[in-house]
Amino acid sequence: MKQFLNYALSCALGGIFSLLVSQSGFAQDGTAYYMANEGLMVTQGETKILFDPLFRNGYGQYLLIPEEMEAALFAGRAPFDGVDAIFISHFHGDHFSPEDILRLLQTQTAIQLYAPMQAVITLRAETSNQDDAVFERVHGVSLAYMDTPVSMTMAGLFIEAVRIPHSGWPTGRLDVENIAWRVTLNETTTVLHMGDADPNDMHFARDAAYWEQTPPHMAFPPYWFLDSNEGPQILRERIKSRRSIGVHVPVTIPADPIQRPYSLRNQDLFVSPGETRVISHD
Repeated sequence: MKQFLNYALSCALGGIFSLLVSQSGFAQDGTAYYMANEGLMVTQGETKILFDPLFRNGYGQYLLIPEEMEAALFAGRAPFDGVDAIFISHFHGDHFSPEDILRLLQTQTAIQLYAPMQAVITLRAETSNQDDAVFERVHGVSLAYMDTPVSMTMAGLFIEAVRIPHSGWPTGRLDVENIAWRVTLNETTTVLHMGDADPNDMHFARDAAYWEQTPPHMAFPPYWFLDSNEGPQILRERIKSRRSIGVHVPVTIPADPIQRPYSLRNQDLFVSPGETRVISHD
C-alpha cells in the first residue's frame, strides 16, 4: 500500500512537473541592465535589445550615460556585443539623439531600429543619400492616440507598440508620439518599456484585452507611475506586470531607499548605471 501511494504521488508530481515544463520550457531568466534615465538593455539567452540608449540632454535632472558605457556600446564591446534591436519611446532630447543613433546604426550593421515616426523624421534629417542602406533597418511606427496597438516580428522578437500619451496629458505634450513597447524575447521573456507615459487609467482601459493578453514579466514605468494615484493600480490590475522597476528617476532622489520620499521608499528604482535585475519566470 505504501509503495502504491508513493508511486501515485510520484506520478502526480511528474504530471505537474511535465505541465510546468511544457508551459515554461525551462525558460532561461532574462536580465535588465540599467544605462541611465530610461536607457536599458534587456537580454534573454543570446538576444539583446536596448531601449532609449543614446541621448544628450539630462535637463539638469537626469543621468547621462557614462562615457565608458557609451564607448563600449559604439565599439560593440561587452556587455553590448551582439545587440539585435533598439527601441525608441519618443523623440525628446533626454531619450533620443538622432546623430548618435545614426552613428551607431552605421557602425553596428546588424542592429534594427524601431521608433515612432517623429523620431524617424529627425533621424532622416541627419542623413545623406549614402545612408539609404541604414534605413532598410529602420522601422517607423505612426500611431495616433486611441489607435489599435500594432505588432511586428523579427528573429527572436515579437514586438508590440501602443501610443500612450506623454505625461502632462490632457493639457501638454499632446503632439508627442510616446510609444509603449511590449517586446517578447525568444517566446519566453516579455518586457514593457513605457517611455514617459501618463498615469491615467483611461489610456489603458480602452485596450484592456490587449494588456490582458500578455502580462509582462517586467515593466519599466517612469517613476511617477509609482508615486501617483492611479499608476500602481494600472501596473497591478491593468498591465498585470509581475514586477516593475521605476526609471526616469531624477538625480535628486537618493539611491538609499530610507532617504527617499515616503511614497518611494518601498519601490524598486533604477538609479545607478550598471545596475541589473533578474527577469524571473517563477
